[in-house]
Amino acid sequence: MNAPLLKVETLTVAYGGIKAVKRVSLEVHSGELVCLIGANGAGKTTVLKALTNLLPAADGQVSLSGHSTSGLGPWQLVKQGLVMVPEGRGTFTRMTILENLKMGAFLRVDSEAEVQGDMDRVFAIFPRLKERARQLAGTMSGGEQQMLAMGRALMARPRLLLLDEPSMGLSPLMVDKIFEVIQDIHARGTTVLLVEQNASRALGLADRGYVMDSGEIGMTGDAKALLEDPKVRAAYLGE
Repeated sequence: MNAPLLKVETLTVAYGGIKAVKRVSLEVHSGELVCLIGANGAGKTTVLKALTNLLPAADGQVSLSGHSTSGLGPWQLVKQGLVMVPEGRGTFTRMTILENLKMGAFLRVDSEAEVQGDMDRVFAIFPRLKERARQLAGTMSGGEQQMLAMGRALMARPRLLLLDEPSMGLSPLMVDKIFEVIQDIHARGTTVLLVEQNASRALGLADRGYVMDSGEIGMTGDAKALLEDPKVRAAYLGE
């Protein structure tokens, strides 16, 4: 197998004197959909924030395509193709859908035609965004804002898309839609690292999975095998 697109080695993140993430190691290879599951408070979001340098690491190494990401600003990582859709969506509520999507391409130096081409592809994935392109983001439902946040991230042309709890707080019908979209995005060639509390849906979609508990990786392996593992089923699927 080729060298991983993302390699995380013994990542440790601390808040004050408390270690929220303890020596976490994981890999994501180009073309994969990898999920990181665990209970609320396990440290999943902290891992993503450390990967994007929104939080400093106390120890460990993170590399993208074999190059260390240490010392790079989050915007520099976006330019290198590491793009996150944060928990809570983070849309610009007083801007329109169209303006939000254009912000996703803010750091790009491509031609207007290339940006418009990507806009058309985003609209193909999210037809509802095209229908409401002039609507203010803050007037949309939670599910629609999640679609917008994902579409904005795609406008940055990610090599690796980090999704933090994309189904959180959504209706069952919208959860179904979001997971369909994640599958579609991956099928179109985007590598994905998915953080989810909905272990069953995440493992059902992913190639490989990591199970996080109390700041540490407790289990890892083929996603379908993890889905059938009695320990995982007892801890995260209520069986």
